[in-house]
Amino acid sequence: MKPSIPKGTRDFGPIEMAKRNYIFNTIREVYALYGFQQIETPAMETLQTLMGKYGEEGDKLLFKVLNSGDFLSKTSDEELLGRNALHLAAKLCEKGLRYDLTVPFARYVVMHREELQLPFKRYQIQPVWRADRPQKGRYREFYQCDADVVGSDSLLNEVELMQIVDEVFSRFGIRVQIKINNRKILSGIAEVIGAADKIVDITVAIDKLDKIGIDNVNAELRDDGLTDEQVEKLQPIITLAGTNDEKLQTIAEVLKDSETGMKGIEECRTILSYLTGLRNEIQLDLTLARGLNYYTGAIFEVKALDVQIGSITGGGRYDNLTGIFGMPGISGVGISFGADRIYDVLNQLDLYPKDSVVSTRLLFINFGEKETAYCLPILNKVRSRGIRAEIYPDSTKMKKQMAYANAKQIPYVALAGENEMSQGMVTLKNMETGEQKLLTAEQLITEIL
Repeated sequence: MKPSIPKGTRDFGPIEMAKRNYIFNTIREVYALYGFQQIETPAMETLQTLMGKYGEEGDKLLFKVLNSGDFLSKTSDEELLGRNALHLAAKLCEKGLRYDLTVPFARYVVMHREELQLPFKRYQIQPVWRADRPQKGRYREFYQCDADVVGSDSLLNEVELMQIVDEVFSRFGIRVQIKINNRKILSGIAEVIGAADKIVDITVAIDKLDKIGIDNVNAELRDDGLTDEQVEKLQPIITLAGTNDEKLQTIAEVLKDSETGMKGIEECRTILSYLTGLRNEIQLDLTLARGLNYYTGAIFEVKALDVQIGSITGGGRYDNLTGIFGMPGISGVGISFGADRIYDVLNQLDLYPKDSVVSTRLLFINFGEKETAYCLPILNKVRSRGIRAEIYPDSTKMKKQMAYANAKQIPYVALAGENEMSQGMVTLKNMETGEQKLLTAEQLITEIL
């Protein structure tokens, strides 16, 4: 039988890993630049920690881990014959694979509250698992790259997270549009038109404005159960245009009687006023309604401009991260970079720097024992200067060794035979241009660096 891997999982080869590490390292560097510290949590959490935090749908998508040892000993025959999967899972499993990084982070904050210095700025780059139906772009195991600040209500945190987004995508060379909204503005709209339960329908309909036009949007809103009067009140919001400031003015007109709504506008104004000098455009977008039952303030989403793909980063402000573990009142704000989507974008736009993918820079050809003994001290010297180098382990045909260098895209090859050894030199061949030079060890290092 041919070996295989579970559905919805992937192997990553050396080139893919080099590219993925380029993404993770870039994000890591920028997080660190802003004072975020890295933590890791276990792949497995207790089911007590995980269950009931993601809604009924999420509970079904948790991978559960069978207890070790004789896990059937405490289960009766009736229970086994009853075949009630949920009941059996509760008896046979105490652990599960984490579904996201947020719930483990909340658990971490509660468990380590005593030693944490608030505000606590943490980032975490680890895989998560979901027993989802695998499909294009959706995997059962994938990485999340989260950063959160907890224990501070200041909008400066939102500002810094947007600067991080701007910096990360500038380093990648990806042109993006950062979209921003506020949960309080959406609540205000619902309050003013008296349709609190319809806010998702409203944002979904408005989002289609470009595709289906204003009349069809209004028709859809009526189909969703809004009255003519309510639809009429929404008109300035549906047709919102202009600069961020102009948009906020228009919304303020509509929401002047809603305290919540006005607070949302004020928060947006403050964040935007600090965010001057970004390299990417930031745009107020009322159709943004991610994680509505979760976020309580600012909401963000990032779209790539040169590639057709969903959102590649998202996040927002939430009021009660640790409430699920009985510790209320810890507010936070966070973002998550979609590493897999960023990987696809960088591939499509061919934006990986060459040296992020090339592993070895220099290969020493192996002509035999005497030559190897001559090359090894030079190889050590080269490596001590930070140049990634290797020597071909066997003294086989030159053609085979050159083919190895080509397959690994090694840009330089060093050759030392009788002639070079007698002069204390090495011949350096540039594999791209084919040019060869006779050099000392020091000159060779300078040439490559």
